[in-house]
Amino acid sequence: MYFETAQIGNPEKMTRNLKKLLLETAEGNHRLTKDEALALFHSADLALLGLAAQKMSRRLHPENYRTYNVDRNINYTNVCECRCRFCGFSCDAEDPEAYVISRDEMFRKIDETLELGGNQILLQGGLNPQLRLEWFESLFTAIRERYPALNIHGLSATEVWYLARLEGISMEEVLHRLRTAGLGTIPGGGAEILDDEVREKVSPKKIRTDDWLRVMRLWHEMGGNSTATMMFGHAETYAHRTAHLERIRDLQDETHGFTAFISWTYQPFREFSAKKVGTFEYLKTLAIARLFLDNVPNIQASWVTQGMRIGQLALAFGANDMGSLMIEENVVASCGTVFHATEQELRSVIRNAGFEPKKRNVFYQLME
Repeated sequence: MYFETAQIGNPEKMTRNLKKLLLETAEGNHRLTKDEALALFHSADLALLGLAAQKMSRRLHPENYRTYNVDRNINYTNVCECRCRFCGFSCDAEDPEAYVISRDEMFRKIDETLELGGNQILLQGGLNPQLRLEWFESLFTAIRERYPALNIHGLSATEVWYLARLEGISMEEVLHRLRTAGLGTIPGGGAEILDDEVREKVSPKKIRTDDWLRVMRLWHEMGGNSTATMMFGHAETYAHRTAHLERIRDLQDETHGFTAFISWTYQPFREFSAKKVGTFEYLKTLAIARLFLDNVPNIQASWVTQGMRIGQLALAFGANDMGSLMIEENVVASCGTVFHATEQELRSVIRNAGFEPKKRNVFYQLME
């Protein structure tokens, strides 16, 4: 072990072995411990962290291209019983802005996505007690019949957990029925910070840490893939971020089902007024995630929350993928953060970072 927890806060001791630690980690000769990762969070040497993360990214992805995909985030309802303190999107059923998407509107959005070169939809929504499991089965079946080549990347672990409670059945049965109906992959949404101390502060009605991990484990055991996420910069400490990464890595060691990790910063909302963290904290967390999650093949940049310039810079801090063109995004936008891009702009950003842009699907298979 290069760092002891007791060294945190002592810059001299922390930097003594920093270069050696990062070099061996980047080259694949050392696996970061939890204490070492925590010490890195307390480090201010962003440039060194970035160099190490980039070196590791190039080792794992030596090809001369970097990837992106084209999809659409379709929020099927904004009615939600959770009402998390950080969310500006959800509302009560009685709210005049409440909605449940119609089948015709869903198909219109999918048609537009396909016309723009998309190959999947990201389907997520609030926890609406009026939408039972049969509603999703019928919707997925209809989508699969009409668009057989389209991947449904949908229903976070939170939504699966909620449907199981609503129907009084196991999460395993929910997953099996959704998969039979056409669910392709599961997004990592709803993870926020995988620590119940933090979750109690920001989303007390939401899925607990063990249940989030259990949904992902069950899905992976069924042969399914998913992504892992982290939303940070609200009520958590560096220790909480480190614990979150450790839980993702431990589950990946067990199942190998995560295709990618995506982190983004909390966007301040009136109900939860935590101070917005900046670019320094985002890039540091991204770099540490790349170095710590040695078993997760892909790290996405979050240009949707950071903007395109920082998204491009993320390719030098461990990211090997620019994420989605995101034809439509409503949840982050509801908190006032709105960034848009065309496919040509996204490709240009990758090219200007020194790589060839390549479109991929959700399984990171090249589409061109």
